[in-house]
Amino acid sequence: MMQKKTLIIGASPNPLRYSYKAVKKLKEYNVPVAAIGKHRTLIDDVVVETAKEKQDDIHTVSIYLSSGKQKEYIDYVFALRPQRIIFNPGTCNLSFEELAKEENIEVVHDCTLRMLGSNEF
Repeated sequence: MMQKKTLIIGASPNPLRYSYKAVKKLKEYNVPVAAIGKHRTLIDDVVVETAKEKQDDIHTVSIYLSSGKQKEYIDYVFALRPQRIIFNPGTCNLSFEELAKEENIEVVHDCTLRMLGSNEF
């Protein structure tokens, strides 16, 4: 699998949350991963940051926030210049998606976990 450094936005330390499972699955597939969440914590050896820190070489941003909570991340995501944004189930945001397309960023409506499991990531 090609290494596509991925930023999880909305990462949770709760093992029942899909964002937590996505961080673990990305690590399992040896995909470099960074994470931002509400609380600074660890998921295995991945530090979940609370600040929108500069990230280098982000290929994919995987969103795990409802559309109402995404607004504060839009400019940050565009500054990262990712090649794609994955809107996981329940995160659809038409205005964010349109802006991303204008920035020539691929928009994907899918589940990061499913994509990894079916080798579509």
